[in-house]
Amino acid sequence: MQQSGWPMTLPALKESLWRKPVQLWENLALDAVRRAFVVTELSAPVMHWFEKQNVRVLRNVPYLGSGKPAHLMDVYCPLDAADDELRPVVLYVHGGGFEVCSKDTHWLLAMSYAKRGYVVFNINYRLAPRHPFPNGLIDVCAAYLWVLDNAARFGGDAGRVVLAGESAGANLVSALSLASAMPRPEPWAHAVFKRGVKPSAVVAACGIFEVSNTHRFRSLAPEAWRFTRFAIDQVGRSYLPSRARWDGEHDLANPLLVLERRRQLERPLPPFFVPCGGDDPLVDDTRRLAEALRGRGVHHEAPIYHGEIHAFHALWWREQARRCWHDTHSFLEKVLGGESRGESRAA
Repeated sequence: MQQSGWPMTLPALKESLWRKPVQLWENLALDAVRRAFVVTELSAPVMHWFEKQNVRVLRNVPYLGSGKPAHLMDVYCPLDAADDELRPVVLYVHGGGFEVCSKDTHWLLAMSYAKRGYVVFNINYRLAPRHPFPNGLIDVCAAYLWVLDNAARFGGDAGRVVLAGESAGANLVSALSLASAMPRPEPWAHAVFKRGVKPSAVVAACGIFEVSNTHRFRSLAPEAWRFTRFAIDQVGRSYLPSRARWDGEHDLANPLLVLERRRQLERPLPPFFVPCGGDDPLVDDTRRLAEALRGRGVHHEAPIYHGEIHAFHALWWREQARRCWHDTHSFLEKVLGGESRGESRAA
């Protein structure tokens, strides 16, 4: 039987009373951010612009039959492909600290892949704090299996699937790649492993790859704004609000720790492209991930774009953002084209 937590010690009581107003302000801030992001969502002028870019967007395609907005995706189909030509696929998973944003706020990033000829499946998933780990990852795994079954209907090649995401999305696609490479006890992860289809590549930009210990950023990023460090702490509390109930329960919330353990995976991992800004508070996670991938012999590139902030690649008018996209597409062309892998690098 679960303990009620009473009688509480005086320090615990003070902590509880302090947390309530903090949680209230955090929820109010999240609500304000969600409302602010509405202005960036897809609109009729944006849809018209898509058509000019020779891309057709199929809106709100369900990948689960729940009827919930969280289980919808948009499919971006390049219109210049031959009828019998199957295009490589990108499964795009948006960021937002596991708490905010949607497929509609990240249409520009999805479009960046569609303009290069990819069939893009840009998904929603359930968000914390209402739906903490593993709910979002369960949805991402379900979307991946749906894409494997349905990509050809949209002109996509299920044998060439790139997993892409930024920030929280980078965490989720990295965890999905691990689920495809190692047997797990969770039914939703086991279903991915059982399918036996290895993703062709992973693009995990400016990711938070270890959620269970966000306090580490207080010392790793002392130059960051206090609000930024506080926001990162909030991500950890929201996504992982409770302690693990069994050993390994939170492994897929912390793909970096899984890779650093050097435990042998049953299947090889796909190539990774993990870019990050040099002034991003999360940059140490990218450096650690590159080192872990190098230790496992996984083909990867982990360029650091000096002086750039978190998710800088979304600021498409900046020179380094354009360079990041050029590097991303060059990497994917190499690994999808079957060229020799060469030597991994990390800037």
